[in-house]
Amino acid sequence: MHLRPHCVQNRVTILLIAAAVDLLIGDPHRLWHPVQGIGALVSFFERVLRGLLGVPPREEGQEFFPDEEGSRRFRERIGGILMVLLVIAASAAVTALLLAACGRIHSYLRILAEGVLCGRLLALRSLGEAGYSVRDPLAGGDIEGARRAVSMIVGRDTDRLDAEGIARAAVETVAENTSDGVTAPLFYMLLLGGMGGILYKAVNTMDSMTGYKNARYRYFGTAAARLDDAMNFIPSRLTAFFMILACFLPGKEKVFLEEKTAEGSAGAGGDVRGGTAGDVQGQAAGATVLIPDGAEAFRIWRRDRLRSTSPNSAQTESVCAGALHLRLLGDTWYFGKLHHKPEIGDGERRVGPEDITRAVRLMNRTAVLMFVGAIAVLYFLRS
Repeated sequence: MHLRPHCVQNRVTILLIAAAVDLLIGDPHRLWHPVQGIGALVSFFERVLRGLLGVPPREEGQEFFPDEEGSRRFRERIGGILMVLLVIAASAAVTALLLAACGRIHSYLRILAEGVLCGRLLALRSLGEAGYSVRDPLAGGDIEGARRAVSMIVGRDTDRLDAEGIARAAVETVAENTSDGVTAPLFYMLLLGGMGGILYKAVNTMDSMTGYKNARYRYFGTAAARLDDAMNFIPSRLTAFFMILACFLPGKEKVFLEEKTAEGSAGAGGDVRGGTAGDVQGQAAGATVLIPDGAEAFRIWRRDRLRSTSPNSAQTESVCAGALHLRLLGDTWYFGKLHHKPEIGDGERRVGPEDITRAVRLMNRTAVLMFVGAIAVLYFLRS
């Protein structure tokens, strides 16, 4: 596969503009975001398709006769497939028309517009700001303020979380969204430019809105959830690879590993943290280590990368857990129900506000490495 030199230069320029837009502007609330438009499309097509197929939203506990249930499941799945196709088609059509209109005015205007669009689809700065919005009140002892902040970026029940649970939720969100919000969009922008970014965000937004195993979306949201898993399969693993590499960059800090006890500890919100001194492998209890720890990140990634109901989310979360010597995931409350999740990492330290900073730094390093890698690939394909 070879790309023409001018195509490579244009794509590199677009990515550089995107990086500048994301880092300088981020995601201010006063500015309209393309995801808002995609979200409106999802809501519109869901409403229209449910009406056409006769499958209104079902409430929790609502039951149907067996023959009606089978027919409804089929119609909901068909509706979900149609929604995915229509949202993707509409998003792609609008993007293509806007970029074509800019191109008719001037080719440079198209490049600028595509770069700005890509920058709005990246979330490096906004993810960092979201993490710090939890860290700052938590570090100041404002637990309620930290709960309110973390409730804006996670879907779990935050009223049950103590200080460590809040910090853990923020670290998990930053780790998972390093792929979903930064490197995965970048991967598809590398392949298809702005169109790749918008297609990825369309699928990712549909999954975030309908990919739930509840009464309303158990069947209607299946297609969006499966497609999102497929589109994130390669990017999540690439991100884990670059995140491990990022652990070996300069700029490490010393941390003291806590001595483990047989009883372990239980966090609020149903998060049970067990463990014994034998869980600490390769490090003596109470030892001082340098983080991010690349060797431990690789070890935990190899062991725990598939310990999740999602085929992709634990890829980056396991690297982060190993790199920072933390234990993440575990039992969590959603909508008043306790969901049992496997834990990842060995948890030699309690999660604190400073670990949110460390997770953001690791995300930034990973993004820089993948961005440099993307530019290198483009120039390689030109030769």
